Amino acid sequence: MSAAGFAFDWSILGPPLLAGLLVAATHVLLGRRVLERGIIFIDLTIAQVAALGAVIALMIHGEEEGGWITQLAAGCAALLAAGLLTWTERRFRHLQEALIGSLYVVSACVALLVLARNPHGAEHMQELLAGQILWVNAAQIWPVAVLYAAVLAAWLLWARHEPRAFYVLFAFVVTASVQLVGVYLVFATLILPAIATHGLGERRGLVVGYGLAAAGYGLGLWLSVPFDLPAGPFIVCVLAVLTLGSLVVRGAARTEV
Repeated sequence: MSAAGFAFDWSILGPPLLAGLLVAATHVLLGRRVLERGIIFIDLTIAQVAALGAVIALMIHGEEEGGWITQLAAGCAALLAAGLLTWTERRFRHLQEALIGSLYVVSACVALLVLARNPHGAEHMQELLAGQILWVNAAQIWPVAVLYAAVLAAWLLWARHEPRAFYVLFAFVVTASVQLVGVYLVFATLILPAIATHGLGERRGLVVGYGLAAAGYGLGLWLSVPFDLPAGPFIVCVLAVLTLGSLVVRGAARTEV
């Protein structure tokens, strides 16, 4: 393969990269809190419930994915899940992780049942899970950027000190992110940088986490094109490799000390 084949084409990869960096802007921050609270699969669960809402809207209205009714349905489903998990955390804290996992499995199965008679059901589910980040455009990015800015402002000014607000903000962020990059990338962007920076201080952890996420999206998008691989799953794998490398380097540094 020629060197030209590995050139980073900003006209094609610029919008997807910007979308990835926007997702990382909120997810790296919230992912550290998810890991601290020991509710690792909350992001995957709320993302799956949001996807279920989108699937139901698609089946009822026959809309193209990304339409406002689909977005509204996904958001309402995610908020309902957030409300339910807020309630279960107060009443059944010792069972919270098990309940989160159960909600994920049930919502995934309901989505499969809803799509069972749709000739394009498998394709729709694949798009929601793996995402279509390479096809992201500016019209999709700007509304999400405004939402993320509002969420970050709310988090920094108030919500980080209010546990009950966590699930609501999380639902808004994950709903938008699923529509933008898919369920797999939502989970990977939240959890893998948090794992890589576990034990680091807040400021240093965020700097390293943001750097790792940016490198994962940049390298994943860049290499997925010449190798003709699905961008979303490939970015997840790159993030996993970078996370493993970070843990190895930190482990070696501790051993030397």
